Amino acid sequence: MIQESLILGTIWYVLGVLWGALARSPLGRAFGAACRWIGRQWRESAIIGWFCHPRYLRDLSPVLPGRVRTRLGMLYEKLRLERVFAGSIFMQPFVWCALAAALAPLLPTMAVLGLALAGLCSCALYLIRERELRLRRLPTRLPIVLYILCYLVGTMTSVDLRGSLPIGVLTVAFILFSLALYDAIGTRAQFDALVAAMVAAGAAVACYGILQYKFRWGYQSAAWVDEDMFSSIMFRVSSTLQNPNMLGQYFILVIPLGGAKLLTVRGVWRKLWYFGCCGAMCLCMILTFSRGAWLGLLFAGLLFFVALEPRLLFLAPFALLALWKVLPDTVIDRFTSIGDTTDHSTSYRVSIWLGTIAMLRDGYWLTGIGPGDGAFNRIYPYYRYHEVVAPHSHNLFLQIVCDAGILALLVFLWLLLRWYRTLGRALWTEEDKISRLMQIAFASGALGFLVQAMTDYSFYNYRVMLLFWAYLALGAASARRSDMDEGGILV
Repeated sequence: MIQESLILGTIWYVLGVLWGALARSPLGRAFGAACRWIGRQWRESAIIGWFCHPRYLRDLSPVLPGRVRTRLGMLYEKLRLERVFAGSIFMQPFVWCALAAALAPLLPTMAVLGLALAGLCSCALYLIRERELRLRRLPTRLPIVLYILCYLVGTMTSVDLRGSLPIGVLTVAFILFSLALYDAIGTRAQFDALVAAMVAAGAAVACYGILQYKFRWGYQSAAWVDEDMFSSIMFRVSSTLQNPNMLGQYFILVIPLGGAKLLTVRGVWRKLWYFGCCGAMCLCMILTFSRGAWLGLLFAGLLFFVALEPRLLFLAPFALLALWKVLPDTVIDRFTSIGDTTDHSTSYRVSIWLGTIAMLRDGYWLTGIGPGDGAFNRIYPYYRYHEVVAPHSHNLFLQIVCDAGILALLVFLWLLLRWYRTLGRALWTEEDKISRLMQIAFASGALGFLVQAMTDYSFYNYRVMLLFWAYLALGAASARRSDMDEGGILV
């Protein structure tokens, strides 16, 4: 326990005394009463009741094997494939899926694709061999399948089929991987080990990024900084993801997981480990100088702490004041410039959005123009504003319409709604502290990611795209974590 350490225990005690003093003060008592009243109104409202009790979650019993799977199982036995695969690593779908999800920010895209395909094949083989094993219900499976179909249609009707086809296939493979990952997680040990591995990978990426900033390693694009407004910013960290904005989006997903692990693990050294991981990732996040990522992390942190303990809002003004005093002027000036249209980066994005909207409005909104830079740059130049050149729309939601049409965007929003309703229902009924913290972490990380996605095309980096879909699968798995067997990592 953290109290076992004299120094950390003293700090913990002082913070507890300060919190108790604030809570007992007249202002603290009034704020606590207001929070409790708002909480009661929130829980008793019809909208929240509808959101947290969807009908499709009333029956989450496992699905019986279908005829196709039964016949494939019989074929597996007739071909005597058990002799080949018995005791093989290929019958460990969790291992392959976990490697793909944890190592995605560290490996090249094609290596990650190989691990993802290995996870898909391993999961399929395992389900075929275990014919009596029932599939776990996934509330978002239907919208995911519909989204895949929309994306395939958008790919096949692309204005640049040759360029769109490999990107469309890669996208579909990474989305299908999320389904395999969800089915591969069967025990709490597997779930917790994968989250821990993702946090450790995030710390490794952050440490490399900090060294990159210190020694000025890696490529720097002139388009990343407006030198007229931010002449003091000479280097932006991109670490292993080749772009500071993509690196920021990655950290938005992983930092909440590190925070949840920090609050749930026991033992001084384990707490110090996760504190160090979170500290390294937050420092590297600052060094990206990505305003959209900072804003996304701010929203993620707000949801995290409000869901954890609404009264922590009482400390928000003090925390913001402390950050204002501690952070260097370069960071403060960079953050406060959000929305300033005189900034080249902001005006650049606004011009791209206007040109993309004009393009979609001119008949391309139904099925899109197809995924990829080739398809986008075949049509967009005819509609661009102020001769602004761009490889994509710099907005995830606009880009989905460009890739696969308006129906794909509607299905994507439906998918997100179902996913958040699943987590909302879990949070409403959850009694296990660790599971609840994990659900809060996934919900807040996805919110921050989607906030930044309004200023960037998040899936431009394919490894970040895989991580987002894996994040949705893990978030859905966190909703059933308390019902899992303790088990082990290997099946």
